[in-house]
Amino acid sequence: MSDIGPLVEVDSVPEWLRPLVEVSGELDSKTFTRFSPPADSFTRSASVLILFGEADRGPDVLLLRRADTLGSHAGQVAFPGGGADEGDGGPVGTALREAEEETGVDPAGVRPVAVLPELFVPVSGFAVTPVLAHWVNPSPVRAVDPGETAAVARVAVADLVDPANRYQVRRPGGGWKGPVFEVDGLFVWGFTAGLLSTLLALGGWEREWDRTDVRDLDVALAEHEARLRE
Repeated sequence: MSDIGPLVEVDSVPEWLRPLVEVSGELDSKTFTRFSPPADSFTRSASVLILFGEADRGPDVLLLRRADTLGSHAGQVAFPGGGADEGDGGPVGTALREAEEETGVDPAGVRPVAVLPELFVPVSGFAVTPVLAHWVNPSPVRAVDPGETAAVARVAVADLVDPANRYQVRRPGGGWKGPVFEVDGLFVWGFTAGLLSTLLALGGWEREWDRTDVRDLDVALAEHEARLRE
């Protein structure tokens, strides 16, 4: 894995993105997750692209919804990304290749600005390196392969930090609990929501929201899907 931290001079990125680039070299995996890979386990390297652009309503981030027919993480919202290939040349190459394959984003318009700590995802066994990037010249995006990706969206940071769009979920029986975002018809939870939540706080965007609003995951998902059908 490559070293973490800024890939560019902090002053060369837009002012709204500087806090994240600046702090990137001071972070470790515990900033984002309590999970560490067991010493005797095999992990596969992967990367995700956290691509921030800017539109009429300010900064936004690129997200996708995985196809409902996939064998793992079906229907879940995620950052573009996936497993590393030998020819990628490192996490940045993996993130850019996967983003292009999944969303059609033109890598020529994307400027990688920082590499974040590698994060272990227990459910998949992946060791995921998030790559922070600035969408300097935005290109059209779409679900390139409907068999893998159901939808692609640029989601405004203003909507992500709106307290009305945030709460927490837990699995039945206790144990795991984590944040949720309901935005643009998307139900963002799990690894992606946890990473987003931390980045919004580190970037100085977070607004106060009700962390005591904790709902059962299955119920919250069912209610979300019912609202989409209305």
